[in-house]
Amino acid sequence: MLRRSRLFGRKIRVTFSLPPDRPEGVVSVVGDFNDWEPGRHELVKRRHGRRTVSVTLPPGVHRFRYLATGGVWFDDETADDRDEHGSLIRV
Repeated sequence: MLRRSRLFGRKIRVTFSLPPDRPEGVVSVVGDFNDWEPGRHELVKRRHGRRTVSVTLPPGVHRFRYLATGGVWFDDETADDRDEHGSLIRV
């Protein structure tokens, strides 16, 4: 699940959210906004049970995917669009 929050200027905070146990293990969101580097934006389990991480993004279209333990790549079903290269979000 994706949630957008407007910040100062034209920046937008995007919160990436997944269920607490699917998939199991560590999950990072990787994309063009972090040079596709795993571990930079690792989802953390919160009090409400979901795992989340927030990233501040400039306006535009950004491509991303999730990377889970064991090299499992997957896309976000709630993304603005998806194709063979991953998920897209427009901010």
